[in-house]
Amino acid sequence: MEFVAIDVETANPDMSSICQIGIALFQGNQLLEQWKTYVNPEGNFYEKYSLIHGISEDVVADAPKIPEISNIINQFLINRVVICHTHFDRFAVKKAYKRYGLEFPHCRWIDSCHVARRSWDQLSGCGYSLKNVCNFLGYNFKWHDALEDAKASGHIVLEAIKKTGIDLDDWLEFTGDENIELNKRSKWIPSENVKRDGNPLGKLYGEVLVFTGDLEISRSEAADIASQLGCRVDSGVTKRTTILVIGDQDITKLAGHLKSSKHRKAEEYILKGQKIVVLYERDFIKLDKQDCL
Repeated sequence: MEFVAIDVETANPDMSSICQIGIALFQGNQLLEQWKTYVNPEGNFYEKYSLIHGISEDVVADAPKIPEISNIINQFLINRVVICHTHFDRFAVKKAYKRYGLEFPHCRWIDSCHVARRSWDQLSGCGYSLKNVCNFLGYNFKWHDALEDAKASGHIVLEAIKKTGIDLDDWLEFTGDENIELNKRSKWIPSENVKRDGNPLGKLYGEVLVFTGDLEISRSEAADIASQLGCRVDSGVTKRTTILVIGDQDITKLAGHLKSSKHRKAEEYILKGQKIVVLYERDFIKLDKQDCL
């Protein structure tokens, strides 16, 4: 059994703004090789992100850019199984490659958050963030250090294999990047259009979510992620909407407005006292890494 685990930290809401990357190679049950580097994202650092991971513009001033380290990343990832905790790191690395016109290496992905959901029902009440799962397993690590987070994701998969007897190939079948998490006890089945019912076992069950704008991922994939988190996904903003996720807006399509009609309608409801959380796509993708909304 061989796989790599990967994690990134970003400088701002743009998922391609990677400022640190960590990769851990596991063989059997052992950590075989590890690699970490700061990355110059060629973009601004937002203070709230620097406060989380401790990385600033000064820290990465002389660090390499993604094209300068892509060969190293490729050597780790190509034709391997790659672990990350939630979809965020996969999307971030792929978006960074796309930004520089780089070809992304062929590999297969497993989400360790999904693995944890299928392995430890005890955490359904408090959530399956990387920190929560590792605390439950008694695994100590430095949170928001890319290499430490990567190794923690790999540890979760190793512990899940030990507990369940499900090997890496079966986890690929259950939770790989082309599949959507579905707990066997749940009767939740995603529909084929953008509307979804929420997975009753998801930590955000009861929330009603709506998307607006162009997303980096497909609207269908975003709806699947939301529904597996427990959200009901609607096509329009209504009095029952509780979350609005905003992608990029093409102002030429907004009839002279700076915000979409869904965004404006949500703001009207907010002014009337309705509680609606407004998220950008990056924060939506990272929901699984947070303890709560």
